[in-house]
Amino acid sequence: MRGQIIRKILVVLIILAPVFSYSGCRKQAKCGCGKDILFTLTNTQATVYYNETGTSITFTPLDNPYATYNFCNPGEMFPKFTDYKSGDILLVSGHVYWECNYLYQTSNYSYQTYYKVYMIQVTDVTVDLYGKK
Repeated sequence: MRGQIIRKILVVLIILAPVFSYSGCRKQAKCGCGKDILFTLTNTQATVYYNETGTSITFTPLDNPYATYNFCNPGEMFPKFTDYKSGDILLVSGHVYWECNYLYQTSNYSYQTYYKVYMIQVTDVTVDLYGKK
């Protein structure tokens, strides 16, 4: 008799467990500059590349060669690059966001990739005296 009561309680617990463990819908990450901040970089050593007009500035951190960061504000930051050349190692700081094309592509495929693409609202770029070429 006692075994039947325990068995019934276990069945009820198994049925009710998913109800209490459900934590709600997961918020979809927003992409693009000024949306959801993923994290903040502070003085990250990076190899910075830019074109002559300053309309495109990207960098790859030295500690993560599988990530590319595109500047959200290249026009605003380009004047700081007058003393540097494309390919120099600099220290970059700013707020990081998902890059929309990357986010859409990865959401359409079931596999995960090591290579990630981000957008960054750069707050500061300075010379890395120890890593400068």
